[in-house]
Amino acid sequence: MKTMKLVELAKTIRSKNAGTDRITFDIIFRDPENYELVKKSGVLNPKFIAELYGIPESRIAAFVEFDPGYAIKFTINRQKPSGSFGEGDVFGCQQYPPLLDIEIPVE
Repeated sequence: MKTMKLVELAKTIRSKNAGTDRITFDIIFRDPENYELVKKSGVLNPKFIAELYGIPESRIAAFVEFDPGYAIKFTINRQKPSGSFGEGDVFGCQQYPPLLDIEIPVE
């Protein structure tokens, strides 16, 4: 089965602060074809995201496939509030790299 990395299919993959207690992730596509390909593959889902990040699925606050924007978004609850002692990414902007190499079936 032929696959492509998510980073090759998406226009934007990013993470960012979503308040003091959450980080949100955006996977945005240029065109409906790549968006539908990834969406229909079923690879990206809350269970997979939880396994990828080594967190319980209960920490995923939201998982949305947003058809009008060709985007998949999910939000996770932080273990510690943003900026608190021992919290390593105040802006949540360094959490997306595990998403880049996800293999998506294309055939």
